[in-house]
Order: sequence, then structure tokens, then C-alpha cells
Amino acid sequence: MKSVQKTTTRPSSRDRAPKPQSESDRPGRRSATALPKRSRIRVLIADDHTVVREGLVSLIQRKPDMTVIGEAKDGREAVDLWKQHRPDVTLLDLRMPELDGVSAIKEIRDQDEHARILVLTTFDGDEDIFRAIQAGAKGYLLKDVPREALMDSIRRVNAGETCVPVHLAAKLAERVSGETLSSREVDVLKLMAQGKSNKEIGAALFISEGTVKSHVKAIFAKMNVISRTEAVANATRRGLIHL
Repeated sequence: MKSVQKTTTRPSSRDRAPKPQSESDRPGRRSATALPKRSRIRVLIADDHTVVREGLVSLIQRKPDMTVIGEAKDGREAVDLWKQHRPDVTLLDLRMPELDGVSAIKEIRDQDEHARILVLTTFDGDEDIFRAIQAGAKGYLLKDVPREALMDSIRRVNAGETCVPVHLAAKLAERVSGETLSSREVDVLKLMAQGKSNKEIGAALFISEGTVKSHVKAIFAKMNVISRTEAVANATRRGLIHL
């Protein structure tokens, strides 16, 4: 009896099952540097200048590890958007209508004491810096900061660090260690800035003219100035009063 030889036919290349594609070969593959939207740093921008907001949005949206989740044109809207979106980092101007930056920081921190807020402003007075940090800001930068330094600061604040440049930290230290004006002295200073006489200041604050003179003397001593004009200029520069 003849043996029958069994033959095996190999499938042609056209019949073979396609080789599974690797992750890198698949169409529509996400870029190696891109991150899922949820894992990016979610940033809320608050500034009353449209051009500044648009510039910040453009810068941040180009970064693969960040995304802008809201824009606010004033402090009140900033608080409302923060409550709605709960961003990772809020980039906040100091002087805005409706609600100023410090007040906005306080309201946000009342909602969450761990909220991460980075002030970006043009004002570098020691009192401005002190009030922002005291209210709970985790960082304080000026608007002339280099772009990459700003992006790095957002990352650092998101990581829980405090970010204040050395020259601003020095001003903050000077403010903390120096003599502080009382709330009444600040009230007198504000009226001085309006050009009020001692008599007019006394009438406005319901105190005697002699008491006003004592406050003015204390203001001069604490601020190391010798005139009302110098006192007002110094106070404006430091952010003690806003004209």
C-alpha cells in the first residue's frame, strides 16, 4: 500500500493576517509630548485688559502640559469662574474692577484654603506684595517677567511651591520688618493725598485737628519723610494708597 505524503500549503502574503500595529504605528497617535487634557495644569486667567488676557491664553495653550479653562475680566468674575471650574492655578491681576485682586484672593481662599493663586501685575510696592501674600497668594510676579519664567512659575505654584523673585522677596522682607502704619494713619494719609487740610481731615474722620497733627507726625516718622508730598508719593509707590 502506497503511503500518502501530506503536504502543507502556506498562505500567501495576501492571505496572511495583518501584523498588529504598534502604538507608534497607529494613525492618529497622540504626540509623545502631549498629555491628556485632564492631566494638564488647568489655568484660570483674570485680567481686566483684553490684550493681556489674549496674550496669556496664547502662551499657555502652546504648552503641552497646560490648558486655559477660563478667562475673567474682573475680580468678581474671577471668583465666580473659580467656583465653577476649580482650576489648578489662578493667574490673577492685582488691580481690577468690581473686586480687586487681594479681595478676590480672600474670597477664593475662603472657599478653599489650598487654592493656588499666582499674582501677575505691574505693581511692585512692598505693601502690594505684602497684602497679596498675606491674603494667600502663592506667588507674585511682574508683567515684564520672561515668558519661560512665567510658565515655570505656574508649574511651581501648581506643585505647591511659593514663587516670589528675589528682588520682590527683599521688598517683602523690608515691609515685614519695618514699622507699620495704623489703619487710622492710613485713613489720614488717604485724605492727605486728596489735598485735605488737617481741619478737613479731622472733620471727615470725626477727630480733633490736634489728633490729626499727631497722626501726621507719626506718619512722617514711620515713613522717614519730611513733607506731605513726599509722604503721598512714597505711599503711592509702596501701594499703601491707590490714587
